[in-house]
Amino acid sequence: MSQERQRQRNLRVSDSEREHVVGLLQRAIGRGMLDLDEFTERTDVALAARTRGELNAVLVDLPGLVHRDAVTTAAMPAPGAAPNPVPGVPGVPGPLGASGERLELKAHGSNLKRNGRWHVPAEIYVRNKYGETKLDFTEAEVAHPVVHVELDTKWGSVTVVIPQTASVDINNITEVKWGSLEDKTNSNGKAGTPRYVLTGRVHGGSLTIKNPRGGLFS
Repeated sequence: MSQERQRQRNLRVSDSEREHVVGLLQRAIGRGMLDLDEFTERTDVALAARTRGELNAVLVDLPGLVHRDAVTTAAMPAPGAAPNPVPGVPGVPGPLGASGERLELKAHGSNLKRNGRWHVPAEIYVRNKYGETKLDFTEAEVAHPVVHVELDTKWGSVTVVIPQTASVDINNITEVKWGSLEDKTNSNGKAGTPRYVLTGRVHGGSLTIKNPRGGLFS
């Protein structure tokens, strides 16, 4: 292996790259290349990967699927394939979660609550003022391995309940003002499926992420 190729393999990867590869794995399971157990195993590896070499390892035997900047270790796209571009990266295939499927939950002076068996799309936008918000994903039907949840709440607490096998990413919460943020699951940045990526702001209230009642950290 050349020094340049070794250097490329040792480059650190970002959250967006991990999510992109998870999208490719989802595409592979849709084509019958992977079964559910293989998909789950490779997703965990992809979300825990720290270097490009580790990340590309889950794609190397999947023809027609390629991670950006990784043509040396994964197959090139099949002839005639029409990749879904990632915004700002011309010609790069994007994750299936970028399909535009989005749920908007809005309230003013009222409580927002989703629990039980409810459908969870790739993106959720929550806007609530003067009311409490609770998103319970314990029994939810989650269509994507990565779910983006954007918060815009004021003067009300937010509670997010995730299964024991799931994880969160709260590194892109831009503002918690006159409130608090607590991850009782201790899963931030760790491998888990589904993975809930929380962004946005919480103003005048708490944000709590926890497992279902009865879990170790609930």
